[in-house]
Amino acid sequence: MRAAILTNEYPPNIYGGAGIHVEYLTKELKNLCEISVHCFADAHVRRFGEFEDQKFKKILGPLDINLQWISTMHDIDIVHCHTWYSHFAGVLASRLYQVPLVLTTHSLEPHRPWKSEQLGKGGYAMSCWIEKSAYKSADGVIAVSKDMKQDVIELYGVDENKVRVIYNGIDPDFYRPIFDEAILKKHGIDPHRPFVLFVGRITRQKGISQLIQAIPQIDKSAQIVLCAGAPDTPELAEECKNLIAHASEKRDGIIWIQEMMHHKELRIIYSHATVFATPSLYEPFGIINLEAMACGTPVVGSAVGGIPEIIVEGETGFLVELEHKSPTDFSPKNPEKFQSNFAEKLNTLLTNPSLTEKMGKEARKRAEFVFSWKSIAKQTMDFYSFLCKK
Repeated sequence: MRAAILTNEYPPNIYGGAGIHVEYLTKELKNLCEISVHCFADAHVRRFGEFEDQKFKKILGPLDINLQWISTMHDIDIVHCHTWYSHFAGVLASRLYQVPLVLTTHSLEPHRPWKSEQLGKGGYAMSCWIEKSAYKSADGVIAVSKDMKQDVIELYGVDENKVRVIYNGIDPDFYRPIFDEAILKKHGIDPHRPFVLFVGRITRQKGISQLIQAIPQIDKSAQIVLCAGAPDTPELAEECKNLIAHASEKRDGIIWIQEMMHHKELRIIYSHATVFATPSLYEPFGIINLEAMACGTPVVGSAVGGIPEIIVEGETGFLVELEHKSPTDFSPKNPEKFQSNFAEKLNTLLTNPSLTEKMGKEARKRAEFVFSWKSIAKQTMDFYSFLCKK
């Protein structure tokens, strides 16, 4: 079988969980079938006319790349898309080559209204339309969590029998407890002080502003390490900068690492962290939670999306309830309450070393034995075979 994998992100150009998913899935899939990967980095983006709103380029560029991909495919048996950035090509390739179309649901555009800040209102309307059209056309859908399966069914009316839950995975041989104080010092982290760790893009979805605003309530003996870069917009970057500056006026120990860190270093920071924080407002799965857990670090996360399918409450960390403003506005209905509850759970671990150690060990066990890329690739290949035989 020959599968065409379509993706925006692919090594070395990875900035989010979808890219990590594709990187590790393809490593294992190539042992099971023949694959070709079509990614943005390999394409040439033509210059479009100068628009008054430059954000038009952020939607036209991906569509141009999608068209280029079509001409590079040949003798494919199935096409597998990751995120809306690749959906246009997926639908066209499926029709042109008469092969099944598979979509992996990493997120859903209507559940990310803040994307209009990045793409512009017109661009966001386009990305939503492209995604909806693809789901209506798909022969099979892989949801990375049970929660995402339900979202796909409810939002796009996809037949339940077309949707299969296949979790994200982890490489437990790479992500494991590994320590090196020199790496901490390199990034300005004091090895002798406990610290809360956040890793993620600067986007509304990841809830970084909620965590920063909770800092005054976090135990002052702890450091707050924010590995946060790749902002959706310059305005969001400036907002984050101002929030951090304001928090830093009231306490020390806030470290903001803005560059994208290599995972060989990041796994060391995961391992040294006392507790990992995932204050996401929307999170289909949350692969970063698995990375932290595999490194033996307990997690405090929002009880949204797929996160409750990863964190076992009271065993590998804590879940914090989050009530959204509305079905279309994912910001907290009561941000002060959410921030306070989140800080309380962080403090429980920061001030109880024996509990933290116990939860860290359980987190490692769960990541190692429940989530594995070999298993996920096998489940994906089985789905390919099922669709191709229909």
